[in-house]
Amino acid sequence: MATYVLVHGGSHGGWCYQRVARILRADGHEVYAPTLTGLGERAHLLGPGVDLDTHITDVVQLLRYEGLFDAILVGHSYGGMVITGAADRALDRVGHLVYLDAATPANGQSLADVAPELMAASRAMGRVVDGVELVNFPGEGPMPHYGLTDPDDIAWLAPKITPHPWKCFEQPLRLKDEAAVRALPQSQIVCTSTLPFRDPADLEPARAAGRLWDIDTGHDLMVSEPEAVADRLDRIAST
Repeated sequence: MATYVLVHGGSHGGWCYQRVARILRADGHEVYAPTLTGLGERAHLLGPGVDLDTHITDVVQLLRYEGLFDAILVGHSYGGMVITGAADRALDRVGHLVYLDAATPANGQSLADVAPELMAASRAMGRVVDGVELVNFPGEGPMPHYGLTDPDDIAWLAPKITPHPWKCFEQPLRLKDEAAVRALPQSQIVCTSTLPFRDPADLEPARAAGRLWDIDTGHDLMVSEPEAVADRLDRIAST
C-alpha cells in the first residue's frame, strides 16, 4: 500500500481527483487530495496574502499533521510548483515526486517563468476583486475547459472552477536544498500534445528511470483519463 498526496493545479480543488482517488483507494492505497487555500471549497479563505508559499505550507502541514512519511506527491499543472516546494521543506516525509502534466521548476523560477506565454494570456484576462488580482475565472483564460472535450466532463468541471490569485503564479520558488529535491525519485505523466514543447532536461530523470509516460488526452487528464492516470500511479508505487 502506498500513500499518495494529490495536489491540484490552478483554479481547481481536491475535487478534481475524485475519479483517480476512488480507483487508488479501491486498490488499497491511502489517498489525500487537499484543496489549497483560497480555492474550491476553501475559496472563502481567499485574501491578499495567498501566494505560492501559502500553498506549499498547506501541503507541508498536511504531511506533518497526518503523520505521513514516504509519501508520493503528485502535482498537476501549477501543482508541480507546490510539490517541489513541499518536498524541499519536508524532505524526510517525501518518497517520490510525480509531475502530472505539470511545471517542473528550478530554484528561483515562478510559473510565469516556466510558462510565460500561457501565464501572460491568463493575466491579460484577469481582474482585481476585493483587492486581490485574480486570473482564470470560470470559463475564461487561454484554456477555458482545461483541455476537456466531453460535454459531461465539462459540465462536471465548470461549476467547481474558482479564480486563482495571480500572486501564486508570479512568486518565485525558493528552495533551500535543490540538489536533495532533485535526488528524490521522480516520474512524469504528461499529455501527448504537450510533450514536444517540454524541456528534455526536465523529463530526463524520469525518462532515465523508465517513469515517463504520455497519455493522449487534454490537460485535465485526471478528469478525462482517470483509469490511465491511476494505472501509472499504481506502477510508480510498485517500483
